[in-house]
This record gives sequence, structure tokens and C-alpha cells, in this order.
Amino acid sequence: MLTIEIVSDFVCPWCYIGTARLKTAVAMVREQRPDFAYRPFWKPFFLNPDTPPEGEPYLPFLVNKFGGIEKVEAIFERVRAAGRPYGIEYAFEKIPYRANTLKAHRLAAWAQAQGEAVPLIERLYSANFQRGEHIGDPDTLVRIAGECGYDTAAVSAFLASHELEAEVLKEAGEVVGKGITMVPTFIIGGKEIIVGAEDPAILAEGIRKALA
Repeated sequence: MLTIEIVSDFVCPWCYIGTARLKTAVAMVREQRPDFAYRPFWKPFFLNPDTPPEGEPYLPFLVNKFGGIEKVEAIFERVRAAGRPYGIEYAFEKIPYRANTLKAHRLAAWAQAQGEAVPLIERLYSANFQRGEHIGDPDTLVRIAGECGYDTAAVSAFLASHELEAEVLKEAGEVVGKGITMVPTFIIGGKEIIVGAEDPAILAEGIRKALA
């Protein structure tokens, strides 16, 4: 069982694309090795570590960061074009807040500790980039987790606590300490590192190298 670690953040649009491209890469590998099995494991990264706990208005932040609405719209269109081949239709206009993703990362860590968490991970990306849901809000996270089959009372109690908070922050710090500053970054089998939402063919080759 090959482990593929995906260093990412739920407010990174290229991380959403990277997740989809990884699926395509796996399908390419399985054309030659039908028995190929892997375990994806998402590791936390904070794209905007200075985000207030409650978040802040999304578009004004981007306009200020990139120097104008025209530049922001150009970035949006580039991302939309990259996502369409993988069935991802971005709705940037629906995003209300630049979310603080600490709670979302904690929820992901909690879910992964229990087993398969891919549906939840994908739902968190969809929530932020397609549905206009505030993934920094604990009530929203509880509802999303419930839609993915998790016990909402357990999730609510977990998010109301500080459980796994120190662990998530430590792991995010260790990732940066290893020199990872761009997401997504894929760590395949603990040895092959691919930075960025690369073409599926490149990801597939990385998988083959890790298997060799």
C-alpha cells in the first residue's frame, strides 16, 4: 500500500485541482498495474496564516493582494480553465470569506484518524469553491461532516474543544520546516516529491518511480 501525502490548504484553488489530477494519475498507473493500491493522506498547510479566526471578506482581500480587480479576474479565469477538464466549476463569486482553515484541518485530521476521508476532503473543497459555504465556521463544518456520514454530535463536540489543534499546528510547522512553501505538494512513498498541481502524467511517473 503506497502512501501519497498531499500537503494542501482548503482555500487553495490549485490544491482542489491537484486532488483531481492525482485521481487521473492513479487511473493512468492502474492501466498498467490494475492491482495498484494507495492511501492518500492530507497534511495541513496554511496558505494565509494571518487570517483572523472569523475570516474576512474574500474579494477585497484578493483585490488588495494582487493590485486590482482586473488582475484578480484574470487569475480566476486561469483557474477556471484548469479546473474544467476535471469537472471542477469554480464559483469564486459565491465565496463570502477568506476562511481561517485551522478547524477544517483539524476536522480532516480527525476524520483521517478514523479511516477513509476522501469524501469529506473533496466536500470541503467543494464547499469553499463551488457552494459559497464558510469553511471556517464550526456549524458549517458540522453540517458538512454530517452530509459525509459522520456523527454530528461527535463532530460538534470535537470542534468545540482544542483536540488535535496542537498536533495540526505542529505538523504544519514541520512541513514548512522541510522547505515546503508551495501547495499542493505531493510526497509519494516518502521519497518522490512533486511540487504544484502538475499534469497527471508527471504525477503518474512519480508514482511509478516510488513503486520501482
